[in-house]
Amino acid sequence: MKWRERTGLWGALGMFIGEYQHSIDTKGRLIIPARFREGLGEKFVATKGLDHCLFFYPLGEWERIEQKVKNLPFTRADVRAFVRLFFSGATECETDRQGRILLPGNLREFALIERDVVVIGVSSRVEVWSKEEWKRYNEQAEEAYESIAESIVGLDLGL
Repeated sequence: MKWRERTGLWGALGMFIGEYQHSIDTKGRLIIPARFREGLGEKFVATKGLDHCLFFYPLGEWERIEQKVKNLPFTRADVRAFVRLFFSGATECETDRQGRILLPGNLREFALIERDVVVIGVSSRVEVWSKEEWKRYNEQAEEAYESIAESIVGLDLGL
């Protein structure tokens, strides 16, 4: 069964949406929101994202991204730097029976995560932010939300 064909919120929409507040326990474990578990699967890839957050990808989406990255011109220094950071920070995660994963220390450090986190759905991926970084980012982005939408060519939100 393909991951987009499963039942529930993920199967109905075929994307990750929403925002959830969670905490990292003393052992470095994070509970994956129940609504995201089905779409991510029992095993998925976590890596360094952009803007000091983490990206979680279902294995099928990770493979699609890997294929795109393979087609980038590796002779460019900026491409090599991005690919090195993106893939060296990646780790395969597996949920336990309680829906938790062990979030590696290097990823927690990269995302400035100590305890409180915000887990958000962003279409084909899940992002994990430290609560403080998400608040800071969200405040800045909200100020420019309308002008960003206006500047994106072809964006029609049906309004």
